[in-house]
Amino acid sequence: MDLKNEASVEVDNSAEANITPKNPLKLGERKKLSCSIDRLTMKLLFALLISTAWTFTGAQYYYQGLMDYLENRLLAIEDRMQLWHEQSHRYHTEMKDFKKLTAEAMDGLKNHHSMLFKDLEGAAARVDRVEQEMDYVETQMSPRACTNRADKVVEQEAWELEESRGEEEEEEEWEELQSRVSDCVEIISGIRSVKIMKRVGSPKGMWTRDPRSSKVYIFNGTSGNTIYQFKSVLDFSRSLGVTGSRSIRLPSEWSSPGSTVYNGYLYYIKQEAEADMQVVKYDLLSGSVTETAMFPVEGRATVYNLNPETVADLAADDGGLWLLYAPSDSEPTISLAKMDAATLDIEQIWDTRCPRENAEAAFVVCGTVYVVYNTRLASRSRVQCVFDVNDMVLSEEAPLIYFPRRYGAHASLKYNPEEKQLYGWDDGYQIIYRLTMKRKLLA
Repeated sequence: MDLKNEASVEVDNSAEANITPKNPLKLGERKKLSCSIDRLTMKLLFALLISTAWTFTGAQYYYQGLMDYLENRLLAIEDRMQLWHEQSHRYHTEMKDFKKLTAEAMDGLKNHHSMLFKDLEGAAARVDRVEQEMDYVETQMSPRACTNRADKVVEQEAWELEESRGEEEEEEEWEELQSRVSDCVEIISGIRSVKIMKRVGSPKGMWTRDPRSSKVYIFNGTSGNTIYQFKSVLDFSRSLGVTGSRSIRLPSEWSSPGSTVYNGYLYYIKQEAEADMQVVKYDLLSGSVTETAMFPVEGRATVYNLNPETVADLAADDGGLWLLYAPSDSEPTISLAKMDAATLDIEQIWDTRCPRENAEAAFVVCGTVYVVYNTRLASRSRVQCVFDVNDMVLSEEAPLIYFPRRYGAHASLKYNPEEKQLYGWDDGYQIIYRLTMKRKLLA
């Protein structure tokens, strides 16, 4: 083994001896190069380590800053949430206090409302009692309305008296003519009762019953060419609206709720634009017009100031057919005409001296005109003006009649002489007023 090692050492030495002499510079360069490479590698590693450390340090600072920012934001959010929680708690407490105060106020208002309601009920009861006492006093004391004496004749061509007659003969003939106007000698003393039948149609209209039959007629509105006929008041009250009625279509349009039905005939007002007013007589049995008559009225003068749709008002009583009208808009009072029911001739005309101002309706009973007045804001209707064509009603016996409280104002009032009742139309309600009568003092 020693010999082999020695031999190998010798061989290596010999090899090195053989190599060294051949390239002595290249070996030194290699060493230098190796050292340079080592130093450069060390520098690169050192630079890499420094760069890595710097990067890690920067990242650490960045992430630390981000974490600090997030922590600050979370702290701010927590502070705001805490503030919101405190405010919510405060608002909740305030709402509970407000709810408690509101409940207490509502309880107080309910108590005050109940007390006020009781007071109003007591006041209404007292007012009703006062009205009943007033009605009783009016009945017992018999307060008087104004009554106007009839002018002899404003316009009467058929009955002109000859100038040659003596004063005594003229007076006797006048009394004879007056006695022919109406043989009825009754006057209204009060309203016995009121009955509200139903509500049908528009606020304004007219309904009436033929004195010679049980048929009832409905005029809905202030104009139209159709009316509704019921067999009786009972059928009308039981019907739903105007169902079950007979619809009658007229040949011309009726104007205003001033029509009337008398002995099987319908008398209505016809007034077209730029035309004179006409009174039309229509046979309800045959369905034809039997008579028409022109009536001299200037323009579209209305007879009642509170019902401007009523250009004229036809009425029927025991004495026949009457027409209430205003000759012109400038005329302050209501005029009355006696008409022949068969021919529509004008027999007599009177100035009733009853003012049109605040008048809402009128009706005729036994030759006596009763004008009903009200106010612009509807209150209790009352008869304030009475005019008798025969001068048989004295001022001291003319009653001041108050109608019971209702819904609004009368659009029409129609008297039925057979039943001694008034058929009223009040804000769409159909009402029947039963009247009490007494004998005229001068009858």
